[in-house]
Order: sequence, then C-alpha cells, then structure tokens
Amino acid sequence: MVKEIAILMAAGLGSRMRPLTEHTPKPLIKVHGKPMIETVIEGLLGRPVEAIYIVTGYLGEQFKPLCEKYPQVQILHNGEYNEKNNISSIHAAREVLGTADCFICESDLYVTDSSVFRKNLQHSCYYGRMEKGYSADWVFELQDGFISRVGKGGRDTYNMTGIAYFKKEDACILREEIEQAYEIEENGGLFWDEVVDRHLDRLKLTIEEVAQGQIVEIDTVEEWEKINESF
Repeated sequence: MVKEIAILMAAGLGSRMRPLTEHTPKPLIKVHGKPMIETVIEGLLGRPVEAIYIVTGYLGEQFKPLCEKYPQVQILHNGEYNEKNNISSIHAAREVLGTADCFICESDLYVTDSSVFRKNLQHSCYYGRMEKGYSADWVFELQDGFISRVGKGGRDTYNMTGIAYFKKEDACILREEIEQAYEIEENGGLFWDEVVDRHLDRLKLTIEEVAQGQIVEIDTVEEWEKINESF
C-alpha cells in the first residue's frame, strides 16, 4: 500500500461559533456526541494513513488526549495562528509536507459518511460538492477536467468542502511555493488555497465529487443546533 499522511488544520479561533468556542476549540465541539475532528480522524484511518498531524493554535493543549486515543496522531503547533491566516498552519507543517501522499483537511468538519475517504484517488484533487446557481463560497472552476481557478464566488460549479489530497510530487511543489510565499510579509494574510490558485500551472488538480450531506460544514451556533436536533 502507498504510504499516506494527513495534515489537519485546527489552529483557528472559531469566532463565529462563540460562545461555544470560548473555552473549547471548534474542532472539539461535539456533534451527535462526537467531536467533529474525530469524524475526520476516523475516516482517514480507513485508509493506509500512517501519520496524522494536527496543527494546533488556539487552546491547543486540549488536543493532546487525541494522541493517546489515536496512536497515529501527532501535534504540530502553529505559533502564528493569531497573527496570520491559515497559510501559517501549512507552513507549520512544512517539514512533513512532501514526505508522502497527503490529505490536507479542515478539522471542523462533521463527516457523516466515512466512505468519502476510501476513494481510489489517482490524482491530486480537492473534494467538491456541486452547487447549482450562484455561490459566494470558495469554489472551483474547471478547464479540460482540471481546476483552473480556486477562489470565492461562482455559478453552477463545485464548492470547496474542506478536504484536499496531494500526491507526493505535488505536495513537494506546494511546500516549495508555501515556503517562498511565506518569506514575503504581506503574504501572511493569505489562505493556503490562494497559493494553490497562483500555481495551477504546476499543480494539476482534479475534483473528487462528494454528495450533499456527506461532509457537513458547521460555521455558526445556529447550524450546530440544527444538526444536533436532527439526531
């Protein structure tokens, strides 16, 4: 089996989920009795993932028990999470990025169908959910089967779901471009996906389609309450 690793970004403040996140990092908020991040971890462990690196920041010490529960989990700390955007979390994981085929995942996702992680992934890709009509969220535009744009706003296209997969050679390219971008001070405000968008000439990415409801993004207390009521 091909060696794989995963990088889970868990450094953010989760401001839109306050007051739930005043004393608990957002990925550890429970949905249907289980912390969201554990639905991601358990999905990944259905693959040959040998190591899962959780990049922490806000209330980072609360993630340590996951290392005891899941032997594959290791913690990386992002000391700049409060000053810079999530490019800083990928930069914090730069020493492991490029060592193997690699998932990069948001960790504040509620994965309802773990089979999304058991796909036969032949290419580097983003997981995307088709949305008809206009979407103001992060979307992908395609040309000849490959992603030609990663950015906000689009019509009748795929929405970002918070999961990406990079073959080792593409992960090496991403690491190189993240390191170079990070040397420029003003780039500290970038989302890591913006670095991907700038280098789609080198990164040949496809879309791995997922269905509505397989991966649930919870951004507000109201959304959290609604999904828990459905239990």
